[in-house]
Order: sequence, then structure tokens, then C-alpha cells
Amino acid sequence: MSRKILLLSLSHACVDVYQGAVAALVPFFIAERAYGYATASGVVLAASLLSSVAQPLFGVLTDRRAMPWLLPVSTVLGGVGIALSGLVDSYAATLVFVALSGIGVAAYHPESARVARVVGRGRHAAMGWFSLGGNLGFAAAPVLVTAVVTAGGLTLTPLLVLPALVGAVLCLPVLRALEGREPSTGGRPRGCDDVASFLRLSAAVVCRSVVFTGLSTFIAVHARQRTGGGVAAGGFALLLLYLGGAVGTVVGGRLADRWDRVTVLRWSSLATVVAVAGVVFVPGPALYGFVALASACLYVPFSLQVTLAQDYLPTCVGTASGVTLGLTVSIGGLASPLIGTVADHTTLQTALAPLALVPALSWPVVRGLREPGPPATVRHAA
Repeated sequence: MSRKILLLSLSHACVDVYQGAVAALVPFFIAERAYGYATASGVVLAASLLSSVAQPLFGVLTDRRAMPWLLPVSTVLGGVGIALSGLVDSYAATLVFVALSGIGVAAYHPESARVARVVGRGRHAAMGWFSLGGNLGFAAAPVLVTAVVTAGGLTLTPLLVLPALVGAVLCLPVLRALEGREPSTGGRPRGCDDVASFLRLSAAVVCRSVVFTGLSTFIAVHARQRTGGGVAAGGFALLLLYLGGAVGTVVGGRLADRWDRVTVLRWSSLATVVAVAGVVFVPGPALYGFVALASACLYVPFSLQVTLAQDYLPTCVGTASGVTLGLTVSIGGLASPLIGTVADHTTLQTALAPLALVPALSWPVVRGLREPGPPATVRHAA
């Protein structure tokens, strides 16, 4: 792994802390502000909604012109939004600041994925390390949020801006290395776009997103109910959900080296059905094992989906990254209020049960996909 990929991976970790922080804050919003399930899930929706629209737009912009300066700026914006969300009592103001953080995250991902492709010279392994950083950021979020907010309540959320400042600094050496070395188009490889396969892949990413977002929003509360534990029990479940993604990303790369990316996507979708069913229905401490398994299964195809999307749209790498990492992922946030509403009228377990069937829907979608040919090299831009 090159030094530039390492720095990008660490920067990615700092940014994705703020994606994970939104779900990690939900139990505290429920406890301190007496939010209902549907109201609390609206906070997650606020972070997802603007991001779902903005991320593909940023992808289109980066396809037209390289904008590496977005990396540090968007990182700080993501941190500032979360830092301010705990200082306001108004629900509307909370939504505004969480949405601001979502815009920062949206601006970061398409350009950072393009830069990772350039400095990694198009290698899948480099994208895997880059994605691993994001998974670690997700895993760190519940630990950081729980430690900070438990110590002094939501008024201490300004401390959560620190990862953003670190992440912005980590980007700078990579940006300096790129200055004057890449064309304004961002070094897009030549090739023919396979839009039909890209759309099918995007549908599979939506299915994965619905499951992961639904679990990440409510797993802390669900774990406390199923195990009879307190805040720590819920935080540990959320930590496993995010930390298992780091394992899944590494395993996914190894499996893709042995078989191919499309085959791994197919079988991971079926394995996820079993894992999520265990999360929903298994009581007691055994729940944690299924949380870790579900997380790994959900993240095995994650970096593979990004590189597949870029290979299906080789002339629009930024757009492919923006849709795969942004629009389709954020659409999963739209399901959270529905889950919360069902939980308010029944039980949380009943509301989460359909998530076990969603991964099966992606099986017929990815079954018809084929591994694309190797993309043209981006080495000239690196």
C-alpha cells in the first residue's frame, strides 16, 4: 500500500466517522429529547436525503473537472454539522445541522474515490484499502460518540469536530503530490459505458443500503431490548456492526482475487439473509455474533461494487462513484422513517423483520451481471 493511499484511507476514516455518528447519536436524542422512533429516524433521513441528491451532482462535477480541494473542505463541513447538532434544542435546527454534515460527506466521496483511483493506478486492492478506511471510521463513530456524550451529554458534541480537522490535514500531502500532475478531466480512462449493467448494480446497492441503514439506525436500541443491557450494550452492538465491515472489506477483496467480483456479490447477498435473520430473532448475547456476521456479509461486496461501477462507466468515474457511494446508499435512509413508524405502532423487532428478506431481492439483479473487461490504465494521471 502506497503512502498516498494510506493517507487517503485515514482521511476517509475521519470523514465516515460522521456517517456513523448520526446513528450513534440516535439513542441519545431519544433519551435526552424524548424523540419517538419515527422522529429519531428523521434525523438519519436528514443526513441521507441531501446527501442522496448532492453526491451524484458532485460526481458529475468531478467528471468535468478535477476538484481535489473538496477533500479537506468537505471533511471540515461534515464535522462542523455534527458538532453543532447537539447544541440546539430545536428539532428543525438539529435536522439542518445534520443535513449540513451530510452535504460535507456527499462532497467528499466522489472526488476522493476518483483521487484514490488515480493514486492507486486503477488497482482494486488500492480501492479496497481506501474503502477499509471508511469502514474503520464507521466503527470508531459509536465509540467516540458514546464516550463524548456519556461524559457530559449532547452539549459536548463540539468535541466531535476533532476527527474532521485531522482528516483535513491528512488530505494535504496527497493534494500536493497531485498538483500539476493530472489533467483537468481527472484522468478518466477511455472505454465504452455499460449503462444497463451499472443500473442493475445500483439496484443491488440500494438493497444493501436499506438493510445496513435500517440496522445502523436501530441496532443500538434493538440490542438493549434483546439483551436487557444498558447504553453500553447498545453501543457495543453498533460498534460490531461497523467494525465487522472492516473485516468484510478485506475478505471481499481476497474472495474477488480467487473468483471474481460478480460471483462474490451473488453469494454475499444470500449469506446476508441468514445473518440478518439472526440479528432480528436471536435473543441474548448470541445476538452480537449475528451482528458481526451481518456486518461482514454486508461489507464483503462494498469496495467491489465501487470498482465495478467505475468499470461499467469508465468515462464517468466520478458519476459512478457518486451514485454508488451516494445516491443508492442514501436511498437506504428513506426506509428508516418507515421502519420507525412500524416500530411505534407494533414492536421494533416486527419492524426490523423485513430487512432479512431485502438481500434476497438483489439475487436476481446481480445474477445477470457479468465481469467487465479491464479498464484503460489511469497511470498517466498518477
